[in-house]
Amino acid sequence: MRSIEGMNLEIRRLGQREVSDIMALMVDVASRLPSQDYFAMDDENNMNRLVQEKGEIYGAFLKGALVAYSVLAFPGQSDDNLGREFGVDEQQLDYVAVLDATIVHESARGIGLQRYFHQLREQRARAAGFRFLYSTVHPKNTVSIKNLEAEGFILQFTRPMYNGKPRHCYAKRLQ
Repeated sequence: MRSIEGMNLEIRRLGQREVSDIMALMVDVASRLPSQDYFAMDDENNMNRLVQEKGEIYGAFLKGALVAYSVLAFPGQSDDNLGREFGVDEQQLDYVAVLDATIVHESARGIGLQRYFHQLREQRARAAGFRFLYSTVHPKNTVSIKNLEAEGFILQFTRPMYNGKPRHCYAKRLQ
């Protein structure tokens, strides 16, 4: 158990058996966002790929219920590697990791979970030998922007992504 702001949370890496819980939390929280442009929904097949081979997903549990999750993606040579957006040389794409989606249920907001997840995922990416860390965020998502910048991420550009959703694109070198 980990205590964050007085809440006893179990934080651990998630596996395939939790994918349905991840999907349910994503749909639930995203349904209440001020705009559907704030979050790019993922599908179950991609979540399964992430937990099996293309990344790591961490979850926070409160009284046994999943209240937050966060994705660290390892896109490799895939077409969706954000490194290409940032001009990473093709030979270096295997060194790109992405701070992908983070979802925090309203009952667990304001206690620093997103920042904790940023730090955890960066630590994991460093330990695995990644050199580039990228993330995208909706320009009006001020909390996520503040958290990325507090962890040393630098805004590189803003453009439509994920079927036309506006995104700030952030980068951090890990070397």
